[in-house]
Amino acid sequence: MVDRGWASEQLIAAAQGGDLESLAAVVHGAHPHVRRFADHLCASPQDAEDAAQEALIILYRKIGSLRATAALASWMFRIVRHECLRRARRLVDRHDGTDADPVASAEDEAIRRLEAERVAAAIRALPDIQRRVLVMRDVLGHPGRAVAEALGLSTPAMKSHLHRARAALRAGLSA
Repeated sequence: MVDRGWASEQLIAAAQGGDLESLAAVVHGAHPHVRRFADHLCASPQDAEDAAQEALIILYRKIGSLRATAALASWMFRIVRHECLRRARRLVDRHDGTDADPVASAEDEAIRRLEAERVAAAIRALPDIQRRVLVMRDVLGHPGRAVAEALGLSTPAMKSHLHRARAALRAGLSA
């Protein structure tokens, strides 16, 4: 058994057994890692925090269903990825008008449209290959290998383009 601090097998096993102190330690220890990952995937810091919080809530509620203690990190990161993608899809749907909130004020709707336009403009400003990789991977949710094959790239090249696209998108949105 390898001791990984906040994610040690003993701590996770105790949390799965219902020990509230262990569960709190796992959730508290996971937060910075989950948040950092969400910052890389989500379009905004608010979405990143919301996705990280959702992942931690799921961890808190469902840690007992985790089969292998060694799978905790990958399980958490899949949850974060799913949440970030869900939020991105919702943003795209709002931009298309398919998920309009009928009780939103005109001001809220204008702000939402401006945000969606900013994201769309930042994505359009990306170089073609980076834009295609980002949309296929993060918006449409295609697996990395499938994206690489569809675009005629190696998997490491696809990952490199995706990393650059995410960094450029974050920089463009924070400016």
